[in-house]
Amino acid sequence: MSTQAPSEDQPRGILSGLRVIDLCCGLAGSAAALYLSEAGADVLKIARPPLDATDDAVLFRVLDRGKRRVDAGLGENQASAALQSLLTTADVLVHDLTPAEAKAWSLGESTLARQYPQLVVASISAWPRGHAWADSPLRETLVLARLGLLDEQPGHRPGPIFIRMPFASWIAGWLSAIGVMARLLARDRDGRGGVANTSLAQAALVTMTMHWSRAERPSPAFAKGLDKNTPIPLHQCADGRWIHVHYSPDAAPWMAQALAEMGGEAVAQANALWPPSHVAPNFGANKQIMATRSAQEWVAHFWAHDVSAQIAAPFGDIYGDAQARLNGYAVEVDDPVLGRTWQPGPAYSIDPPARVRQPLPTDAPDKAPAWTSAPARAAPLAAGRDDEAALSLPPLHGLKVLDLGAYLAGPFACMVLADLGAEVIKVEPPAGDAMRRLEKIFAGTQRGKRGLALKLGVPGSQPVLEALVGWADVVHHNVRLPAARKLGIAPEQLRALKPELVCAHVSSYGPTGPRANWPGFDQLMQASCGWEVECGGAGNPPVWLRFGVGDYLAGLASVFALLLALYQRARTGQGQAVSSSLLGAMLVTASEAIVLADGSLTPMAHLDAAQTGVSPTHRLYRCRDNWIAVAALTAPEAASFCRVTGADPVAFLAAMDSAAALAGLQAAAVPCELVLQAQAESFLASADHAAGGLHAHYPHAQYGALQQVGALWDFSDLPLAIHRPPPVLGEHSREVLEMLGFGTQDIEALQAQGLTRF
Repeated sequence: MSTQAPSEDQPRGILSGLRVIDLCCGLAGSAAALYLSEAGADVLKIARPPLDATDDAVLFRVLDRGKRRVDAGLGENQASAALQSLLTTADVLVHDLTPAEAKAWSLGESTLARQYPQLVVASISAWPRGHAWADSPLRETLVLARLGLLDEQPGHRPGPIFIRMPFASWIAGWLSAIGVMARLLARDRDGRGGVANTSLAQAALVTMTMHWSRAERPSPAFAKGLDKNTPIPLHQCADGRWIHVHYSPDAAPWMAQALAEMGGEAVAQANALWPPSHVAPNFGANKQIMATRSAQEWVAHFWAHDVSAQIAAPFGDIYGDAQARLNGYAVEVDDPVLGRTWQPGPAYSIDPPARVRQPLPTDAPDKAPAWTSAPARAAPLAAGRDDEAALSLPPLHGLKVLDLGAYLAGPFACMVLADLGAEVIKVEPPAGDAMRRLEKIFAGTQRGKRGLALKLGVPGSQPVLEALVGWADVVHHNVRLPAARKLGIAPEQLRALKPELVCAHVSSYGPTGPRANWPGFDQLMQASCGWEVECGGAGNPPVWLRFGVGDYLAGLASVFALLLALYQRARTGQGQAVSSSLLGAMLVTASEAIVLADGSLTPMAHLDAAQTGVSPTHRLYRCRDNWIAVAALTAPEAASFCRVTGADPVAFLAAMDSAAALAGLQAAAVPCELVLQAQAESFLASADHAAGGLHAHYPHAQYGALQQVGALWDFSDLPLAIHRPPPVLGEHSREVLEMLGFGTQDIEALQAQGLTRF
């Protein structure tokens, strides 16, 4: 697939006519603006260099595709008349200035609201704007250090680990794009713009919704959670390559035969060498057996027998994957600087399709104002909403969502919609969602929903399903489509019942191609996209990031696509089916290195063998008492670091206490932080985090008072809806069935047949 400038006969993107200003120098904001551009928006990239223009040159050639670069004459920490003129005619401003920087540039929230009342302003900062640390520099490593997440990742040595994948920035990009779409839908409703703020801290905490929570009456399973040192089924094969297997491979014929030949005693002895695994009861024996054949032999055998597995591939190999190319996740781009390349494409499917637009040109930014007339904004779609109460509703208030998903990606996406104000009904079998056994993880993706226990796929429950579809605006799930068709919940089946429905589906490998219906998990996409190799460090075995990033990214991509479809439906009255996938969402994160015409990969920074960092000025250092993190990402910052620490920064800092080291570096304007450890309880007890909106509290039917990770956005004048706890199994079955019009006799019949439970 090659890109070219849009032609008149190509379908216009859903956001065609929307005007966006990208005033970002970091990954997250630039990615958010890219997603808006690929959906059809006209995006102006205001000339502002990235944090490290040399090292990130390839990344920003990808992130700034399809945007028009404009030199707005920005001065040192100040805006310009040209920028002010552009804001007058813009719909959306995306920026990553700190609150202090924004105020200095006359881009503070109150100023923008007063001067441009219909402008949607999406900011991405290091910490939430109400947080005590809101003016900290935009450095992901420092945010992870201060949150304690570098200590949450196991590695090849004790202590905190430098996390090579900038997962918080990628998540923040999707959060920001979703915030923009939610605010645009609210603007349709209310006739006014406003803010949609998020931060790297909130993005990082997305991944901790499944790990950081506490309850007044925790069950043993809830209290246990999932230990970070749980063994991960990454197995080395006879050829030295590694395979990540999800769930037990014991039923595969080769594995079953080898286990039988080992005998029960030998299997038990091999298993005893490792801590118990919740996904593989014969973890140790599997590891020994995997070492007897090559990785390619094993993965082919597993795929033939429906075992989820992927080879931990080198970074960049995924661009040659046929499944990735068939689904447009890897696309061929003729870049005027780099030549013919393979780059990431859009992570979701929608109609009209999102598409890679023209590559970033080589010429200098345009100095002339790009817009000379006001945008053609539609009048508010809802009338009579001028009272203050109506103008203070959550962004997605009134949206009705049917959540038919399981595990992580689907339910998390629906939790996001609930946070934004949608009314969500979660449907799960009377025996419960398969994830309920991992209680803390399950609860982390379920707040804001009413729970209905219902056995799908049988005649007795069909009237309930049809009533649910009649109630819903949106249906979302991540059930494999062959199984979904048996249950009667595939998008084409649901839209046959209600054509105006928007159906969103999350798959593992994408909607087309030979692996379209295969099982898959976050772990496998980390392996195939090269992140497990990169996170392992030079010369080390691969490492899985335990943060579930692929699930969260795919879920967020599906929410963005869904909101685009709702934006389109508000204008056309037509519903549609949209989709995202784990593979597509993960492949986008490979943007920092792309494949050239000769098959080589553009250079990228690699994690060192000690898993401390990628360069002397961006890494972790061990002081006498604690670890510190340094993120000197600009040339002046790096020069200051070298002046302070001399020729041997490792020895210099190892001889110091961390407090003295930080004081000296901060005095020289070097961005750095103490690397906090064991922070789960400290985070939940922190007054600063509470003031920043990072805590959520509600009473739970089983656990009593429940505390979890809080808000992922701040919409200022529009509230979020974070007040309903995760449902216990069948908690709202009767209530929902009555709402749908079923009488007492009908409900009791459903219960007697085992089709529901209360």
